[in-house]
Amino acid sequence: MTHPRLGFIGIGLMGHPMTRRLLEAGFDVTVWNRSPAKAEALGGAGVRVAGSIGELVESVEVVMLCLANTAVVEGVVFGDGGVAEFGRPGQRLIDFSSSDPVATRDFAARLEAQCGMTWIDCPVSGGVAGAEAGSLVMMAGGEAAQLDAIRPLLAPLAARVTHMGPVGAGQVTKVCNQMVVGCQAAVLAEMVALAEASGVEAGRLSEALAGGFADSKPFQILTPRMAASDFADPPWHLRTLLKDLDMAVAQSQRAGSATPMSGLAAQLMRAHAARGHAEHDPAILVEAYRPGPALPGE
Repeated sequence: MTHPRLGFIGIGLMGHPMTRRLLEAGFDVTVWNRSPAKAEALGGAGVRVAGSIGELVESVEVVMLCLANTAVVEGVVFGDGGVAEFGRPGQRLIDFSSSDPVATRDFAARLEAQCGMTWIDCPVSGGVAGAEAGSLVMMAGGEAAQLDAIRPLLAPLAARVTHMGPVGAGQVTKVCNQMVVGCQAAVLAEMVALAEASGVEAGRLSEALAGGFADSKPFQILTPRMAASDFADPPWHLRTLLKDLDMAVAQSQRAGSATPMSGLAAQLMRAHAARGHAEHDPAILVEAYRPGPALPGE
């Protein structure tokens, strides 16, 4: 069986290891990135680096995106020299980005009308570690037949791919995922700070609570980093989690469904991001609850 040629746009924290896994699985991969240096870093691994989006789109059957947010996705696909300008019927676009569900449905309709390409939204969960191990969880929106056709392309990347419904359903599911992750991050910061203020060694919380009802992936990842004040080399960023919680609140308004906990978590993160922490690991949230330096005279 001949593999389709793949184009990957967005060689960031997630896109880089995902591209490497596709290469190792024997796929022919061409890459393009807004920051050329990141794409060039994969050149030695056997990928072809396209000089433009158009060059990439014209040389592949499937275009994959893993981009920062909805606005970047729209710019890459519909901006000058974007995917839609060079796409053709029979091609598929797979969007691994976490984007707004309503915008995603609009993008899919626009892309098909403009050039005949099919859109499948397939956001992922599992972080950089999951991307490196090929154990990501994917939640997909689109026609069932279209998803079935691309499952072999997703096999090197994911432990599980679940079809959630029509285009946009994958993005709604990712919003649901991020509601849980974001609210957990917010309460974990409170928990670590409370333990410290109460004289408990916060570094032992991970050991003490492992396997109990409080245990979870965010707990296992964030709690040790919070306790150790380990905020260097973040595998993800506070701004990303805030963006996803904002999308959850926006979707709740459209659907008429209340999301008070997610809204509060978003506001706490927005306040911390405004203090210069947007590019830091979400573990930095614990600093909002730790006592500051004593005031003069205290």
